[in-house]
Amino acid sequence: MANNNKRDPIIEMHGLRREFGDITAVDGLDLTIYRGEIFGLVGPDGAGKTTTLRLLAAIMDPTSGSVSVDGLDTVRQAEEIKARIGYMAQQFSLYGDLSVSENLNFFADVFAVHGEERRARITRLLEFARLTEFQDRRGSKLSGGMQKKLALASTLIHEPSILYLDEPTTGVDPVSRREFWDILTELHLEGVTIVVSTPYMDEAERCSRVGLMYNGSLIECDTPAAIKSRVPGQLLELRSDDVRRAGKILQDAPGVLEVQTYGDLLHVFVEDADKGAQSIQQVLEAAGMKVDGLRQTAPRMEEAFISLIRRQQAAEAGA
Repeated sequence: MANNNKRDPIIEMHGLRREFGDITAVDGLDLTIYRGEIFGLVGPDGAGKTTTLRLLAAIMDPTSGSVSVDGLDTVRQAEEIKARIGYMAQQFSLYGDLSVSENLNFFADVFAVHGEERRARITRLLEFARLTEFQDRRGSKLSGGMQKKLALASTLIHEPSILYLDEPTTGVDPVSRREFWDILTELHLEGVTIVVSTPYMDEAERCSRVGLMYNGSLIECDTPAAIKSRVPGQLLELRSDDVRRAGKILQDAPGVLEVQTYGDLLHVFVEDADKGAQSIQQVLEAAGMKVDGLRQTAPRMEEAFISLIRRQQAAEAGA
């Protein structure tokens, strides 16, 4: 696996800010991304993830602050940066009337990849994206997952050393998502630096580091394991005959720090798992409720994400 060499920053943001009229989409971002890592940007809709990626890709200029990509300034040296990066937007513009191979040839023209080098790269990318047997199929006739893989292959035609992906697997089935991430892992092993925004917390788990954005700001940035460790207390998973009522009752129960609902389950953060389990059992039984199951479990990125966002919202409300 490519090493995350912290002495070799490839992307540096200093006081990065982008405003759209009265709206601040990115608010004073300070962040360093290191060569060869997979960096995940997560956050709710409107957090500023897409704007951040566009600033990194030199598609738009910051209102203030600066970004350097591989030692180049995104404002003064935008064209040089674009030659080194691949950028896959949420809505990638494939040409539905063109076949898979014709789409790849089109983007090869865009990036001036010609001759034998073009043929070799297209052959490799078709194999890499598992699209060889579909190379004559029109883009409009591909499944959603195959369209995403074709979009990625088109983004890679000029062999960029840095890859920006804006929610690349949104709207595709779980099997296609896993296949897409298998391809990203192979790119990571080849030393490509990947910056990916994602709404899926299981994908965030696969990143070297994760930046949690909220209201244009970076509120946490670390490895997935370190971010999960920042959630206070221990986690209990509860099954009850009335999850909604149980959640309301437990909000103010002794030793309970936080309650999150997951379908027919409650995830309850407590100060101490053993004491918390006893307290929960007693409180619910006193309310005439049945506990169908109660066990300790490890928090995932999803629980950490919700908890940290709630903490930030509470801090802003109290400011």
